[in-house]
Amino acid sequence: MESTYKTRLTSEQLNAIARQHFNTGIQEYKEMIDGWANHAYCISLDNGQVVVLKIAPTNVDKTLRCEQDLLMAEVQALRLVEELRDVPVPRVLACDTSCSLAPADYFIMEFMPGTPYNKVKDQYSEAEQAGIEQQLGAYNRRINEIKGEKFGYFSEKKPKYSTWKEAFLSLMDDLLTDGKEAGVSLPIDYDGLAQLIMEKSDVLNDVNEPALIHWDLWDGNVFVEEGRITAIIDFERSLWADPLMEHYFSHFNYTPGFVRGYGRAITTDSERKRRSLYDLYFDLVLWIECTYRQYDNKEHIQWAINNLEEGIERFRLS
Repeated sequence: MESTYKTRLTSEQLNAIARQHFNTGIQEYKEMIDGWANHAYCISLDNGQVVVLKIAPTNVDKTLRCEQDLLMAEVQALRLVEELRDVPVPRVLACDTSCSLAPADYFIMEFMPGTPYNKVKDQYSEAEQAGIEQQLGAYNRRINEIKGEKFGYFSEKKPKYSTWKEAFLSLMDDLLTDGKEAGVSLPIDYDGLAQLIMEKSDVLNDVNEPALIHWDLWDGNVFVEEGRITAIIDFERSLWADPLMEHYFSHFNYTPGFVRGYGRAITTDSERKRRSLYDLYFDLVLWIECTYRQYDNKEHIQWAINNLEEGIERFRLS
């Protein structure tokens, strides 16, 4: 499922960028194929330094509203988390929005060691996985301790809201509008789903403080090495939101190890009902994005609609 959105750079462009920011050329580089919208290169510089360049897409006819302005949102979120000093995130080394050396905005960050957890998870015992996920819970809690002034998308170009209910309903409205505009069919009609969401939304008023959340902190965005987390990456989908919207509180990855590390579980009726809203949102994203990304993997497409059907039924019963 390779993306058609990605901006690709030539060796000449990468050399010019390296000389601009590091006063040296490049020894070698390779494309990093994971990820969807923004494209990344691992670059070895002539001075021995290894860095990662991430560039925004240029050939984007239509993207989900939640996928707009991701690159600069990631830069700003990384800089905030870096200030904590105790969460392993890559340092932002340079950022260029001039489009003078490349056809789109880009930034350069330090290279982080390790392998994505999803690629090596099966190599660890259950006890070792629990240990890694406990570390993740502790790091995720630290990230969520960064507080904002208003709720909503992290991007400065997006509107912010005084209440979490307004912000979340705006996120959901964006997603349902994307689905309708692309002609994506749902297991329930759009108006009926919107009404159901509205009826169950009052619990969102229980969230009073905007926290920085990663939102996309699944196993592929966690680097590990010898049973330790070495990096947390891809903050491009960050939000000012309810911490319970984080991925490891979802129906996919709510593990005892994570809960121990985070120091908080989903225990109250309000928390369970809020999480049901967030699960529904994520299940909708996974289905609607199939059309926007023009996925051709029939197995994944079938899984996404099955997952949404189950998700809507869970939401009805929540």
